Amino acid sequence: MTTTTLKVKGMSCQHCVSNVEGALKKKGVTAKVDLPANSVTVDYEANRITLQQIKETIEDQGYDVG
Repeated sequence: MTTTTLKVKGMSCQHCVSNVEGALKKKGVTAKVDLPANSVTVDYEANRITLQQIKETIEDQGYDVG
């Protein structure tokens, strides 16, 4: 299991949290959004999904990963 924290811009409410966590869950990734820190901590199996795919999943929800 790999754990990484990503900075994510554009999240502002519980709806944003649900969008990001839900989209990542569908990909088999456990995610915890920290709104005040503008970050998402993800736990994932590197042999099943890449960090780039995780970033793209978040960006597909309308947020900027930086």
